[in-house]
Amino acid sequence: MGHPPRTKPKPPKTSKEPTMSTTTLAEMQTSAVAQQKQNFAVSMTNLQGFELAQRCAKLLATSTLVPKEYQGNISNCVIALNMAQRIGADPLQVMQNLVIVHGRPTWSSQFLIATVNTSGRFSALRFEFFGEQGQDTWGCRAWAVEKSTNEKLVGADITIAIAKAEGWYGKNGSKWKTMPQQMLMYRAGSWWTRAFAPELSMGLQTADEAGDVFDAQQGANGSYAVDLGDLKPTKAEVVDTQTGEILDAEVVTQTSGNGKESAKTGNAATKNAQKTADSVKEKAENVQADQQVDQQQDEPEPDTSSLNFE
Repeated sequence: MGHPPRTKPKPPKTSKEPTMSTTTLAEMQTSAVAQQKQNFAVSMTNLQGFELAQRCAKLLATSTLVPKEYQGNISNCVIALNMAQRIGADPLQVMQNLVIVHGRPTWSSQFLIATVNTSGRFSALRFEFFGEQGQDTWGCRAWAVEKSTNEKLVGADITIAIAKAEGWYGKNGSKWKTMPQQMLMYRAGSWWTRAFAPELSMGLQTADEAGDVFDAQQGANGSYAVDLGDLKPTKAEVVDTQTGEILDAEVVTQTSGNGKESAKTGNAATKNAQKTADSVKEKAENVQADQQVDQQQDEPEPDTSSLNFE
């Protein structure tokens, strides 16, 4: 007898209904809080960063610890926040060291040197003095070591002779006469920064440099005022339109002088022509008057014989 065929057991039936994942209220709240805690940096180019800048500026503008230029001025605070973001500095530190001279922002020399020292790219700035103290040859140079290349970066030499030649030494109230050593270091440090790390200074001068160019006086609110009549005269470059050559000041002066002489000659000729015209006009009037007199004399006298007089 043959055996019956074996049958495979059927697998148990499974439910085809999809499973639904459930999210609790606590998980939803945690997710919303995580999204709100995203970090936004102060920026002028995106909405979140710009809104954050305005909120921070409103807070700083109401403080009495910030300089007068920022109190109640949200726009100035936003600009200071943007500058602090660009150089990686503290906003309050930027506000206290951003000095307004003649309507333009400048850095304090101490802040510029401190920015280099804390940038992490260079060693701390060091200063070397040379020449004989008290003489025009006395000077200072700044240097630092770039950490990525281990190269020593030496700045330009600043001497008392340069200060006198540029007119810094003889300004009213100049610190070059009372504290020359400190001014040499400040100027050497600012020149080094603009030569090797211009992104830290953002192309701005220091308050000391601006004061040397203009006779600036510091006011009670910390800003500097300048008398426009006392500005240092500068030589304007005049370019020859045909050759593209920059003309010397003496040539320009001579040309200007020749122009003045030509103008004087032209004025004299104009005056002579006017005198001639006046003379001709006067002679014509005289001739006309003489003709009228002659005409009156040539007229016959009226006949009065027929008139009866009682």
